[in-house]
Amino acid sequence: QLLSVLIPLILNLAHLLEERSLVGGREIIDGLKKMQQSTAIVLKDGAEVRVDVRKLEIGETIIVRPGMAIPIDGVVVSGESHVDQKSLTGEPEPVFVQPGSNVYAGTIDLDTMLTIRVTKEFVDTSFSHILSFLEKAEKIAVPESRLIDRFMWYYIPFVLAIAGAVALFSSDFSKAIAILVVSCPCGHMLVSSAPMIATLSVATKRGILIKNSKFIEELNTVDTVVLDKTGTITEGNLALSSVVVADGQNESDVLLSAAIPANASNHPISKAVLAAVREPVPSDAYEVREYPGRGMEAVSESLNETVSFGNRDWFRSLNIVIPDEIEEKTSGSVSYVAKNGVLIGALCFKDQPKADARAVIEDLKSIGVKKVVMLTGDREEAAKEVAEITGIDEYKAELLPEDKLEAIRSCRKDAKVLAVGDGINDALALKEADVGIAMGAMGTDLAIQSSDIALMNDRLENIPASIRMARKTRKIIYQNLVLSLTVSAVMILLSIFGIISPLAGAILHNIGAFSVILNSSRILNDTSVK
Repeated sequence: QLLSVLIPLILNLAHLLEERSLVGGREIIDGLKKMQQSTAIVLKDGAEVRVDVRKLEIGETIIVRPGMAIPIDGVVVSGESHVDQKSLTGEPEPVFVQPGSNVYAGTIDLDTMLTIRVTKEFVDTSFSHILSFLEKAEKIAVPESRLIDRFMWYYIPFVLAIAGAVALFSSDFSKAIAILVVSCPCGHMLVSSAPMIATLSVATKRGILIKNSKFIEELNTVDTVVLDKTGTITEGNLALSSVVVADGQNESDVLLSAAIPANASNHPISKAVLAAVREPVPSDAYEVREYPGRGMEAVSESLNETVSFGNRDWFRSLNIVIPDEIEEKTSGSVSYVAKNGVLIGALCFKDQPKADARAVIEDLKSIGVKKVVMLTGDREEAAKEVAEITGIDEYKAELLPEDKLEAIRSCRKDAKVLAVGDGINDALALKEADVGIAMGAMGTDLAIQSSDIALMNDRLENIPASIRMARKTRKIIYQNLVLSLTVSAVMILLSIFGIISPLAGAILHNIGAFSVILNSSRILNDTSVK
């Protein structure tokens, strides 16, 4: 009777300890959930009203005081402050925000009060999407996990058969009970889940959002990495380097004309144009249309004017003549400006490669990547310069989004391809690749949706880090599999020969589970993936 009470008591105690060990790996995710604000201070008719954050509507104005977490995505209306975005991006340095800056739910206002206009409903915030994906990622079924599931169909009947045979031929039911106790498959169930939880903890700290099992299935075998240029390899902060004007035009008019369509876009080139303009942009009378990968068009019926701003190929498709003498004067990334179908000038931009771009590409090659390719919609000259500086093996320039898609398909014919881009212009390429990584995905729904892994920051070093994590995770899973099966086999044999009693088995059967948990925890302390 005492045995019948002690065995389940010991088993439950051991399972509680296992669960606490696993919960330790979820601390980062649970910490994020606690940062999700439940209320917000809304400005209504000059008065402050505290409301449920789930009831906030787009366009409402809220107040966030120093030390408070920002409850929802929005745009700063007034106030200047530093915001701690480490919970989302993994970046320790606070970000300076001012009127016009985007801010995100789950980040913390550090300095002064901010007035913020709501731009997304609670369920659509970047923070909500990230938490949703993290919760799904905890349940990722990797191939090894499915292998264990299939194994259990045979393991349990096999153990029952052995216990029955031992009881039948030895007439010693205590041996049969011991076999059943030690064969409890606790360790088997943790083989893949424990490493994945540990990996999620490390990845979340770095601002790496793992979305599905491709992290394990495909990332381990990648041998070709395809990178976008602007904003991925380069800083993405284009600066106007020169203005080339057509006959009869002046630089001020060309720049101001380009700013009219640019004022309606968040593209890096548009931002560079607006940063260079020193006077108000008369864009109210224009309707702007954007053509991804080509350019923009601002049309004003009242002024009977159409301003086109885009790349060379698009202009040629519009039958806008670009004189040779204009092209000869351009360099770097070039966008042309036309009014009513007549070229008035060209703007030249330069974007510097990130300081660590070359080192990261060398790191990728050191871990077994055979080829690094750059795909860009930029001009041949600009692409060639970046490729030479960073050590990229191959590049293709002047590509439209559909051209990038075809380039990925071509690479996949004889290679496992990892594609990295900003998740907007590169959405098609990210989906087509064996694995897609979106860079700087915070606040960009399409970036998160179109990729398998989303980097919530712009750190290139997280690309090789993701590959190392995937390889380390798979290695640990296989080690766990061997550990768990070995411990079970030894325990069953010792029970058959009567060396382990049922009570001892209740304690010792957890050796397999604890071995798996301890082995998986090595991911948390591995400096090569942190």
